[in-house]
Amino acid sequence: MKIYLRFSRTVSATVTVGILSLCLHLPSANAAMIGTEAVVQATQAQQDRSRIHEALNREEVGKKLSALGVDPAQVQARVAALTDTEAQQLAQKLDTMPAGGSVLGVVLTIFLVLLITDLLGWTDVFPFTNKGSAMP
Repeated sequence: MKIYLRFSRTVSATVTVGILSLCLHLPSANAAMIGTEAVVQATQAQQDRSRIHEALNREEVGKKLSALGVDPAQVQARVAALTDTEAQQLAQKLDTMPAGGSVLGVVLTIFLVLLITDLLGWTDVFPFTNKGSAMP
């Protein structure tokens, strides 16, 4: 019985010291409420950065950057360092740029709109169209 008491004291002392040492090393956790607006802004900033990275990862963009003597990896690092506001502004500029990156798409779109309105008889821009031929 005496051996059992010594053994149990030793084990309980060891377990007590172990639990106390674990409590001293564990960091304390803090919690706070996060507003919906903060979550939406963080999500939007992440989406803006993703769109910028997708645009930069295009093959033609990488070739153009290399042709201009700019390291694409350095550009990616700088985009990662942008503030949320700067990333949002850059993403908005990307959205307003014409698809294909040239004026050709805009000119083709304007030509098609004028051609269709000419065929409907609403305008008289092209002499080679039969005015109003698309109207029933």
